[in-house]
Amino acid sequence: MSRFLTALQVELQGDRKTWKLLSEFVYEDAEHGRIAVARGFETDFASVPRLPVVFDLVGAYGHAAATLHDWLYSSGLVPRKSADRIFREALRTTGIARWRAWLMWAGVRLGGSSHYRHPDSF
Repeated sequence: MSRFLTALQVELQGDRKTWKLLSEFVYEDAEHGRIAVARGFETDFASVPRLPVVFDLVGAYGHAAATLHDWLYSSGLVPRKSADRIFREALRTTGIARWRAWLMWAGVRLGGSSHYRHPDSF
């Protein structure tokens, strides 16, 4: 069973949009094993358009899963499809409702491709 092994510890940065990890953040995935997000990594949590209805439905949820997903996209550690699956599963492990997790997953599937860093682009 997949689960977070450590708590998310972050600090808001001066731009008031990004958060910096104060310690390593670890997730155990059933398929890919231990995934460690490095201390110092910066995230904006879920990159959701600030449209009132959309943001109200998904914007303030799943910070831990969103941080993990940002790391997976920026590192290219796993294929994009796997990163999105891990995101959806991580949302569910933190108690996010199935319908909300699906909406958030659908959002990254539809709009996330330009943000994924392919391993061959390093």
